[in-house]
Amino acid sequence: MILMENIIPIYKPKGWTSFDVVAKVRKLLNVKKVGHAGTLDPLATGVLVVAVGREATKKISEIVGKEKEYIAKIKFGETSTTDDEEGEKMKVQSLKLKVQKIKINNVLKRFIGQISQVPPIYSAIKVSGKRSYELARKGKDVKLKAREVEIKDIKIISYRWPYLKIKIVCGPGTYIRSLARDIGQELGCGAYLADLERTRVGEYGLKNTIKIEDLK
Repeated sequence: MILMENIIPIYKPKGWTSFDVVAKVRKLLNVKKVGHAGTLDPLATGVLVVAVGREATKKISEIVGKEKEYIAKIKFGETSTTDDEEGEKMKVQSLKLKVQKIKINNVLKRFIGQISQVPPIYSAIKVSGKRSYELARKGKDVKLKAREVEIKDIKIISYRWPYLKIKIVCGPGTYIRSLARDIGQELGCGAYLADLERTRVGEYGLKNTIKIEDLK
């Protein structure tokens, strides 16, 4: 049973926007005041924390600021206009050899700690009152400022060229698409985010999530 004033960790399926999930919860539970903590891109899956009711939605900003955990699949040898699977791809012509795992390990260490990160131009960040992705889709030259974010840990789960799977623990505001792009730049082989699952937001992990079809 879902209480009308509650925090609900939903498992967001691939292809849904975070707003799609909020709209569905609003309809299923017949509650107007519904919000979410931390947007997930349509291609991503995993934990999306949804607040139902006025009192619960007041806690959103607190939840947004909590530590997050992701499983990311990165593809090397190509770049993407959106820094993920959705964009137009371009092969990196300078690539001659597969990147060795030891080199990847060394590069990943550079991204642990407080780092400066430029968000993807295809993001919801506002530029002069417009969403960055709206300007990018119109072919505008979008320049986003770098932001300080914290990456607490990165571990390699598996590696078989051209795919690298890693586990990331990070603070709020971190773009995993940007991380994938920047790792590829550091290695000199290019990269984009091929798949992403958010496995935890604060204390809410995958085992706590509810599927949308199970909401009543």
